[in-house]
Amino acid sequence: MPLESAPMTVSPFDHPYLSGLLGDEEVAALFSAAAEIEAMLAFEVALAKAEVAEGIIPAAAARAIESTVRRFSPDIASLRKATARDGVVVPDLVRQLRAAVGEPHGRHVHFGATSQDVIDTGLMLRLARALPILEDRLNGLIGYLVGLSVRFDGRQVMGHTRMQPAIPIAVADRLRSWWVPLERHVERLQDLTLEGLPVQFGGAAGTLEKLAGKGREVRATLAAELDLADTPQWQSQRGDLLELAGLLAAITGSLGKAGGDIALMADRGGEIALAGGGGSSAMPHKQNPVAAEMLVTLARFNAVQLGGMAQAMVHEQERSGAAWTLEWMILPQMVVACGASLRLADELFSSIEELGTG
Repeated sequence: MPLESAPMTVSPFDHPYLSGLLGDEEVAALFSAAAEIEAMLAFEVALAKAEVAEGIIPAAAARAIESTVRRFSPDIASLRKATARDGVVVPDLVRQLRAAVGEPHGRHVHFGATSQDVIDTGLMLRLARALPILEDRLNGLIGYLVGLSVRFDGRQVMGHTRMQPAIPIAVADRLRSWWVPLERHVERLQDLTLEGLPVQFGGAAGTLEKLAGKGREVRATLAAELDLADTPQWQSQRGDLLELAGLLAAITGSLGKAGGDIALMADRGGEIALAGGGGSSAMPHKQNPVAAEMLVTLARFNAVQLGGMAQAMVHEQERSGAAWTLEWMILPQMVVACGASLRLADELFSSIEELGTG
């Protein structure tokens, strides 16, 4: 790729070459503009169907909206300009969709909803696809670590407390400190799946005032259409997102601990042998434990972002533009960082050729 044609970015997660180190294409794809628009349009189709079920809009309108969405391609330049003006993409997206649907059904698009319903529910739809990816990768890592415990059964490593040699411990003891936290994270992800990620549907100020007393019924049907949990509006109550961010930080933190341990073992020599490793431009004889280092980096990155998500808890009154936008900046990067950490951990653990002595 010629230098002048490289895409502009300030994020290492989709940078032309830093993404090779820190990115995760499978997870990042769920947070692309295309994926977000797809999820927002899925909300509009499901809303129309739910409102038909409750007799709020005619069935022909829902059919027209669904048919239009299948072939609809929004004007991205217009979305960009309008977002700069409105602070959110939805007003112009809805305007374009209504125009594409045309009369007499275009006026039924987005009826009773607000921008935050679309954005937040679209986020839940994408998280519902991301979380199983994280769970599958965690389970794979647990299985691999348990396998290493069996493979190197009977071997020892030097235990260290406060960075000083303590007493010899079994390799399995060290490995257990890596995989047991991962098992707990899997349990928390499974709990999220069991509870279901929540639909967001509150209308202009959370009261669903346009739906003539049928708001709860429409919300329940909307949730069922999207395979999300039917929950009261949470537009100014962001605790669930902070808890999710905490889980992401916990996963990367646990993997950062394992990466730090491996980097230290490699530094001391004699207890671990890794295949591959990163090269040095100045010292060709070196093999740097790059994946181990990046696990530490990503753990620290998500730890820092967690503070930002705590700040975003402060949603003034019925809706906050400032706190809400802060979430857009932080949470997707935390999810991608978690995916990248799991990818790198798989590379690192599978590169272990020798572990322990004796």
